[in-house]
Amino acid sequence: MVSLPRLRSLLLVGLLISWAGLAQAQEAYVPPYGPEWEMRTAPEAGFDAERLAAAVERAQAAASDIPVDLDLYIAQAFAGEPHNEIIGPTKERGPTAGIILRDGYLVAEWGEPYRVDMTFSVTKSFLSATAGIAVDRGLIRDVHDPVRRYVPGAGYTSAQNRSITWHQLLNQTSAWEGTLFGKPDWADRPTGERGRYHERELPAPGAQWEYNDVRVNQLALSLLRVFREPLPSVLRREVMDPIGASRTWQWHGYENAWVRVEGHHVQSVSGGGHWGGGMFISARDLARFGLLTLRRGQWGDTQVLSDAWVAQSLTPTAQRPTYGYMNWFVNTDQQLLPSAPASAFYHAGAGANIVYVDPEHDLVVVLRWIDNSQLDDIIAAILEAMA
Repeated sequence: MVSLPRLRSLLLVGLLISWAGLAQAQEAYVPPYGPEWEMRTAPEAGFDAERLAAAVERAQAAASDIPVDLDLYIAQAFAGEPHNEIIGPTKERGPTAGIILRDGYLVAEWGEPYRVDMTFSVTKSFLSATAGIAVDRGLIRDVHDPVRRYVPGAGYTSAQNRSITWHQLLNQTSAWEGTLFGKPDWADRPTGERGRYHERELPAPGAQWEYNDVRVNQLALSLLRVFREPLPSVLRREVMDPIGASRTWQWHGYENAWVRVEGHHVQSVSGGGHWGGGMFISARDLARFGLLTLRRGQWGDTQVLSDAWVAQSLTPTAQRPTYGYMNWFVNTDQQLLPSAPASAFYHAGAGANIVYVDPEHDLVVVLRWIDNSQLDDIIAAILEAMA
């Protein structure tokens, strides 16, 4: 006969084992470093197999028609802009490609998922993550602080620029005025009379949203001065290595974007491929980054980005409610993607390069070199495939 104390001990052990098993069952799957990524069949992942196959075919059929030669594409996309010379590296693009993750597991992939390609303005989301590291580490105390407190005399001394905050740079409302690496701010998507683009009245910082790569590059340079080391080194150590990304990605700047930092000659990286450069990365590594943002900065037992930073990045900008921080596009009122939940968001770059993130369905979809006008139809087809 088992004594009462012994029975209590056995029951306690049983409960602990049950709790441990439940916790293990509920622990989110994270892919290991390298190419091994656990797969699930469509039914195992909660999809109807035939409908999912049709959705993948839909995505493949939506291939972009932009030139394979991305020098030519950039020239065409920004034709007529002053100072439109390409000053950063480029490369020919690959074919349309894609990845679908559900609950972190690989459900479908097509094209060349390991191919390293330009990703254009998805780079901005990596720049935002780098800013998040600065905030999480206390290098930036408050995003509403004026940037000049951290980088005095580096582009923030004029009356127009003195009050600009990190928050305004991150959500593209800074109205920063100046020339950086040979590109004046007014030369990016200029408005007004040709030849007189520079004769415009700037709004006060924070008053107006304007997508502007010169100002994005000013943010990158300012972060470089805060970290005092190259941003690719920071991103690799703090984000990409912890999430098991490959060593194939590269983050490029311009040929004339070299500055002195701590006595060293360091390249400041660009926030996109407008004039070349930016992040060159595979679809597999984009999927890892998408999974990190899906999980609110958590990767296994490691909090890579704070939940607070992810929440800040997903906060709609008042002047542009579908924009958060640096190309974290939010589906406010389902304006961007009517077929997707309002809680969905995506990281986007020209081409089109898309990392769609859907917390409601525990879903990440990477789409590369698609016709952006068909994005909502593709997402609709994937969501409709859920059994």
